[in-house]
Amino acid sequence: MPRVLSLSTLFPNAHTPRFGTFVARQMEALAARPDWDVTVINPIGVPPIAAGRYKPIAKAAVDGVENGVQVYRPRFTLFPKFGGRFNPAMIARAVLPLARRLHAERPFDLLDAQFFYPDGPAVAQIADALNLPFSIKARGADISHWGAIPYACEAMLEAANAARGVLAVSKALRLDMGDLGMPVEKITVHYTGLDHTLFKPLNRAECRGWLAENHGIHLGENEKLVASVGALIPRKGQSLLVQAMADMPDVHLALVGRGDDRTALTTEARQLGVAKRVHMLGSLDHTELPIVLSASNAMALNSASEGLANAWVEALACGTPVVITDVGGARELVQSDSAGRIVDYDPENEPSVFARAIRQVLDADYPQYDVAANAAQFSWEANAAALADYYSGLIG
Repeated sequence: MPRVLSLSTLFPNAHTPRFGTFVARQMEALAARPDWDVTVINPIGVPPIAAGRYKPIAKAAVDGVENGVQVYRPRFTLFPKFGGRFNPAMIARAVLPLARRLHAERPFDLLDAQFFYPDGPAVAQIADALNLPFSIKARGADISHWGAIPYACEAMLEAANAARGVLAVSKALRLDMGDLGMPVEKITVHYTGLDHTLFKPLNRAECRGWLAENHGIHLGENEKLVASVGALIPRKGQSLLVQAMADMPDVHLALVGRGDDRTALTTEARQLGVAKRVHMLGSLDHTELPIVLSASNAMALNSASEGLANAWVEALACGTPVVITDVGGARELVQSDSAGRIVDYDPENEPSVFARAIRQVLDADYPQYDVAANAAQFSWEANAAALADYYSGLIG
């Protein structure tokens, strides 16, 4: 059985159990197959003095077998705010001794990076030391954000040229990678997966009862609910959705996620007089997210950039149409009216632009199972099968 060693800074741990769950599900699905042996290294960045918020992060650097996958969490030296340039080298320095020992005990056939920066350049260094082929996966923000930073872009291009293969989560992202100068002929599109036993249409009235009981969201008989699932950061654009609530007095907005923008969004909702209809749900357990999505009439996200967001796919699978910006793989997903609406991305967009698109979806009131059919092709089994074939082609 061939063996892959996958490195991912984007991976759940005890401190951030919701961080990078889609990477964990992908590798777990691959490990569940009989044709690949999977080991994961999740490097944990900690400053030389692990004080303040870094204390619990340092404590999360614990190895273990998680859902059938052996996960190692070595600590690497992180320099907050100023360490971006040095992170690949620091990760490689911390990981290489472990990778060398594991490779000596049971040789690997392939190395893999689950995020393009800093993971990709770090894996390139480790692969060179171990004389192994490697692959890198691009997911969206790694290309849109780090690709705009000269030192990171240069390191990513060097790693992409040295890699035996490269993955992208959408066709649109593949084109963006080519625009950066990456070898397009090496890039394979690899769509995300989905757990259909978890993400499926649930009874909307029952789900709204759960929201009332657990989050104090009490909706009137004719009131609508729009969910927005994503980190509360400028790139996700929740501010515009908060502003759009002023144009929709019969609509509530549930923000799912956490981030530095939470205070600003709360203040903005209060200043606009919509605070009673804007609800901060924080980071939810994955078993709770389908309840919120099924309770909602739409899922909206005003992203400046994406690859192909898992939140889009999960919403559709729950029977909730999406209203999203024309970024990343949006057009690869929204191919029918029942899937929702796509809004041209413009940083100067007026809230009314999103409000109109949301209102169209709310008025259409598509049956939940018609909406869910738009996500039928996504599954972790299909994701793992495609990944196994791709990996096999790299070592064959």
